[in-house]
Amino acid sequence: MNGQLNDYKYIIVPKKFDSYNIQNKHQTSTTIKHLFNQRGYQAVYDDELPEDLRKNRCLGLLVNLEDTSSLFSTKTTLVLRDCQSIEIFRTVEGKSKIKEFRPAYTDALKKSFVSFDTLQYKYMPKEEEKEIAGPITVSFKNDVKTLEEKPKEPMVVQEATTETQSFKSMEPVPSSMKKADVVAEPINSDLLYAQPIENGYQLVDSTPKVRLKLVETSVENVFLVSHGDKNGVVFKKDDKWFFEYAENGEKVLKELNVKF
Repeated sequence: MNGQLNDYKYIIVPKKFDSYNIQNKHQTSTTIKHLFNQRGYQAVYDDELPEDLRKNRCLGLLVNLEDTSSLFSTKTTLVLRDCQSIEIFRTVEGKSKIKEFRPAYTDALKKSFVSFDTLQYKYMPKEEEKEIAGPITVSFKNDVKTLEEKPKEPMVVQEATTETQSFKSMEPVPSSMKKADVVAEPINSDLLYAQPIENGYQLVDSTPKVRLKLVETSVENVFLVSHGDKNGVVFKKDDKWFFEYAENGEKVLKELNVKF
């Protein structure tokens, strides 16, 4: 079975699986892509295919997520199919008893991925592919956790994370909060990349260094944060992310440039 996977250069991850009616439901697409890249596969979104994969769809395997969850448990199975829709690989069923949806799906998917941990994957191009292959640059510039709209005028190209992903920073946008409510501080222009961890995310910079750890709450897009001697919250408002905390008896608000 491992030999079969070695025939394929890419893993194609849909931004919306057939089981769901919205993109990236419960962060399934971003979690699956992250877990594949973590294991040495080249995982790409289905609408961001590299040039060689666009020309030859058979270079990649398409991921399908089979969600067989019940009322009391979350259950996931991954199926990989080739360009002719033939099933090439199927994982074990991952199960989780966690009650909250997002951590439950992350837990179940990690358990499904144990099927790949015993494989020694290494792409082995066929002879005909070697003859026509040229230098290919795979860009992960739009690998964002919320699958949000791309920035229109990026300023700086950087390299970040252990996946060596390239990305572009966004121009700072003035906060919509009133001056009377907070102490204004310069917007954090460093692009932070969100990586899933247990019960939340860690935000890493381009070194990569962990800058913040976010703990999920029962409220969507609101996270508890411990940052050195500062305790506060990270939340989303008007499609922007903010870090709010108290300092010297006053509220401080920083806008974060973060890719989820």
